Amino acid sequence: MKPVNTPPVHRPLPAVELRVPTEEDAMNWHRVFNDPDVMEFHGGLPAELSLYDELTARQRRHHAERGFCLYTLVDPADGAVLGFTGAQPWPWDWGPAGEIEIGWRLGRAAWGKGYATAAAQAALESVRAAGVRHVVAMVDARNERSIAVTRRLGMRRAETVITPEGKRTAYCHRLDV
Repeated sequence: MKPVNTPPVHRPLPAVELRVPTEEDAMNWHRVFNDPDVMEFHGGLPAELSLYDELTARQRRHHAERGFCLYTLVDPADGAVLGFTGAQPWPWDWGPAGEIEIGWRLGRAAWGKGYATAAAQAALESVRAAGVRHVVAMVDARNERSIAVTRRLGMRRAETVITPEGKRTAYCHRLDV
């Protein structure tokens, strides 16, 4: 008997809540990301709290000035901080310099449950409302989970970039919003 090809099962995405990061979210992000597996594609080591203090402050400025930012991702069922997702200007002079990057980082407890896709879709709405015409996502070539999210968002891989630090291969994905 011939095997039957069945289409992949598409489960509904979870409910998510996005909020502009608060000062307290610096500690929340530090706690959720304090895991070498979470940081594997972001330098490998957990970052200092001061980095998240600066990052959350910068995101509050981005939201005030642009109408979008990297939002704190919250589980609406219990209020737990799961990570962040959203968009910001690409901050370096290499890669897609001058473009708006959408990104996500979730704590390990939230992996594999559809949160990244659901939150990125919600974040795209704020980017679209702010008048942004297209976004990019820079993803480490080894990060299969994030590459899968780009596919679910309808992004297309456009370029391959070698990062200046670490000389790692990354893919630049693009999406017209």
